[in-house]
Amino acid sequence: MSRDHLQSAERPAPAAGAPGRAFPDARPVSGSSETPFLELLARGASAEAYEQPVLLARAEGLPAERIAALQQAKVLALRVRAELEGRRRREAELSALFETAHDLAGLRDLDAVLQAIVQRARSLLGTDVAYLSLNDPVRGDTYMRVTEGSVAARFQQLRLGMGEGLGGLVAQTARPYVTDDYFRDDRFQHTHSIDTGVRDEGLVAILGVPLTLGHHVIGVLFAADRRARVFEREQIALLGSFAALAAAAIDTANLLAETRSALAGLERANEIIKDRSAVIERASDVHDRLAELVLRGGGVHDVAAAVSQVLDGTVEFTEATAAPDRALESSRAEGHAVRHRDDWIAAVAAGDELLGALVLRGHPGLDPVDQRTLERAAMVTSLLLLARRSAAEAEQRVRGELLDELLDARARDPRLLRERAARLRADLDATHAVLAARLEGPAADADEEADARRRLWAAASHLAATRQGLAAARDGGTVLLLPLASGDTATELARRTARHLGTAVHGPVTVGASAPVEHLTARPDTVASAYAEARRCLDALRLLGRAGDGSAAEDFGFLGLLLAGERDIAGFVTRTIGQVVAYDERRGTELLRTLDAYFACGMSPARTKDELHVHVNTVAQRLERVGRLLGDDWQSPARALEIQLALRLHRLSGGTPPPARH
Repeated sequence: MSRDHLQSAERPAPAAGAPGRAFPDARPVSGSSETPFLELLARGASAEAYEQPVLLARAEGLPAERIAALQQAKVLALRVRAELEGRRRREAELSALFETAHDLAGLRDLDAVLQAIVQRARSLLGTDVAYLSLNDPVRGDTYMRVTEGSVAARFQQLRLGMGEGLGGLVAQTARPYVTDDYFRDDRFQHTHSIDTGVRDEGLVAILGVPLTLGHHVIGVLFAADRRARVFEREQIALLGSFAALAAAAIDTANLLAETRSALAGLERANEIIKDRSAVIERASDVHDRLAELVLRGGGVHDVAAAVSQVLDGTVEFTEATAAPDRALESSRAEGHAVRHRDDWIAAVAAGDELLGALVLRGHPGLDPVDQRTLERAAMVTSLLLLARRSAAEAEQRVRGELLDELLDARARDPRLLRERAARLRADLDATHAVLAARLEGPAADADEEADARRRLWAAASHLAATRQGLAAARDGGTVLLLPLASGDTATELARRTARHLGTAVHGPVTVGASAPVEHLTARPDTVASAYAEARRCLDALRLLGRAGDGSAAEDFGFLGLLLAGERDIAGFVTRTIGQVVAYDERRGTELLRTLDAYFACGMSPARTKDELHVHVNTVAQRLERVGRLLGDDWQSPARALEIQLALRLHRLSGGTPPPARH
């Protein structure tokens, strides 16, 4: 099997006559010629024994016609023997599959069923070892579940990262794969832990088939030998049948466990319904108290205090950034309070926007009625926050107007600008950073895009109000003017802002920041220039594939100087990779894209062809063409560094590889 490209492990079956049909080249022979071979067939002799009648005839000096007849009878007998052997083998395989299916029908112990599957697979395929691995969605890796014939403890305890080894290749493609020499096969990713385990076990030839439930791969079933071996198509199909039974056994066991869990939950719910009528009345009282709080203008902390009394615990309102991320997201998605260690988290949300959370501290044994009480309190809190937001929108508009004037670089009286900012609790004489923020992700239509921009502007305005800054909508995104605390950097501020806004709008937000600026009213274009720098950082982040991150110009080092200065970037790109760019433009090829992927994959043709989904020979041909265009030394360290920098600058300047040809 070639190791230069991925291929299915299936191999064509050897041709054989169909059962019941006469062999096409058979000619009548005398009964005496067939008799010794019939006796050999009757006693199940080995294939070598069929040579004896012919050898004896030659030794006795029988006529050539007699020897030819015996030779023809031998060929026919061997074919019949092969057909009988095939039928016996298929009968054994079907019997094993039937027994496994019978075990599955009366499933009591999942481990016992899986062990039987592995044992039968090893026996029928005649391999030294058979084993089965399952994916662990919690830890994000895969582990050995059952082994048969293994002698190495380290091999039996392997835990593998997803996508590693032959099993990773099977899981990625959901197709069987085979290698006749594991350590010489470069189609899949080798790791130290996997190779060490395989070496301890002494394995050479390995066949793996996927365990699938629907379209999802949940594990891999393997058969392996400690010597080089070619697995035939029938053997691959047989192992696939065992894998299907193993997947069915796992699915059945999971369904049984879920059914038992559901029944236990129903029993518990029935007990709660019978025993908690008094608690339901208390919940009604909570509803009345919360309604009264809203009517008399209470705040979110008043709601938290009221619920604390009812639940006999401590309930606090926290900002979204202060709550546990996973628990908060789970509560928002499910619409229910969720447990986090000894606390309960109820998301306070308006549509897809997270406004904060109600946290019940140190109360792990919360019953369903009290959980519903906490959820209702979260709903009331969201209504109060929305009401407070509507009152604050006027102030946000004023903040936006002030920032718009600073960005438009119009000549204004500095004293009046500072007075207006002071009324908004902003100090224009302090050190600030200008940040450009944009919400990532495609929008289904114009209405959805406009809604996303409004949500981003609202979240940015809220952040600016709480941080004594300014915010405004501009250029399809949002611009913020935020003060820098002592010891803080523009980079740290950009990253915090990206995380805060992303959590608030429930989506990735990219933020570019300017260098720190002072004396914002000294020159009309101070804020405008800083905003232009922040926009360049934002564009650079997106071009570099760092959408959803935050960064400042100071992070880009020498690349940032190129972006900000009056440098001949286009000339450098043309001198370095101009011939490749021109060749792609003329021919519609993908040399530039291949070159970029080649460096991204550590200059490995094998990994590059996986990245581009092409044959490794295609990668080699393209790289050979690149060598003709750029010179034989293009892969030397110095040239490679220049080429990679030119590729990066080409992308940053708006150049993109030509579309793929189909």
